[in-house]
Formats: sequence, C-alpha cells, structure tokens
Amino acid sequence: MFSIPIFPLPNVVLFPNVFLPLHIFEPRYRQMVGDALQGDRIIGMVLLRPGHDAEHEERPPIYPLGCSGLITHVERLEDGHYNLILRGLEKFTVESEEPPDARLYRTAVISQLDDGLKAGERDELRQLRGTLLKLLTPMITGAIQARLPDAMPDEDLVNALAQYLAFDPPEKLALLQQQGPLSRCRAMVELLEMKTMQQSGTDRGTLH
Repeated sequence: MFSIPIFPLPNVVLFPNVFLPLHIFEPRYRQMVGDALQGDRIIGMVLLRPGHDAEHEERPPIYPLGCSGLITHVERLEDGHYNLILRGLEKFTVESEEPPDARLYRTAVISQLDDGLKAGERDELRQLRGTLLKLLTPMITGAIQARLPDAMPDEDLVNALAQYLAFDPPEKLALLQQQGPLSRCRAMVELLEMKTMQQSGTDRGTLH
C-alpha cells in the first residue's frame, strides 16, 4: 500500500494502458499536477458518487475503485492551467483517505489490483475480440477508430473501448471492476447485446 493524489470526477473512468487528455484549471488540481510533476508524475483517477455537489463540497464521496495514471505529456498555459495526457497504469482500491493537510487536493492510501491476462486466456480473448468488433461496427465513429490501430493488442483494445465508448459512468466503472481483460470483454459484449436489443425494441415501437 502507498499514497497517491486522487482526482475525483463525475464522468471519467480511466483504464490501464489507455490515454486520457485532461484540461486542469481548478487551483487544487493545478497544485496537484505541479506536485506530481516534481515527483513520480502519478495521479489516481476515481469516480465521484452521484447526488453530491462536487463543486461546493470539500470532500464529496467517491467510489473506492480507481486507476492510477502517469502524466506522459504536459503543457502549462500562460494562465497557469495545464493540458496534459494521462496514461492508465494500474487498477487500485482506496483503503483510506489521508486527513486534510496544507495541500488543497485529496490523497489516499491505495492497494494495487492485478488486472492482467491469466494463463490460457489469450485464445478466448482473441475470439471474443471478433465478436466485440462485429457488435461495434455500426457504432464506432471515425474519432474512435483513429485511436484503435489494427495491431493493438487484444487487452489494450478492450480497455480502450471500455473507456472511449459512450457508456454511462456507472457502466464504465462496472467494466473496470471486472477481473482482467477477458472478463471485461465478456461483460462488454453482454452490455452491447443488451443495448442493441433495447434499441431494436425502441425502433419497433416507433414503427408502430
């Protein structure tokens, strides 16, 4: 277990080995980025629980599952804001939040979680990749397609789709919660099949 700064957002879920662009403007998170750049460049992304005013509450509640990210690119703007790129590193669970101190941002003690492929899972994941892409053919936009090169490893593709597709934040968190890329891919196939059936039912209702 170790401590990292956490960045709670209401609608962003980061996945391992996926890139996330961020614009940082709030003073507390500008301080967080400045401190991270002087250290190991790692930030923990967590999802805010709904029903709370994150802008006015000092420490609104968060879900305990998150993903650490490494700042790979950074641009500091003249007004002190930052544009940065975060690359997902590892899933973690928040064990406890550290008490407030002189820092404006929140920090937490975390435990890392294994999210890799297990022995014997690669062949099944390769087959499921084909099923997943068939389901997604009518849904993938050009912008998403540009982020998904054909040579992308299966596990990275699954994580990228989980992050980039227009799932609701709780659905993305449920995908992150899955134990590894194979389980995540199965869950995503089921989720997409359910959404396809719901859309089909809506279309039939419209016709009548």
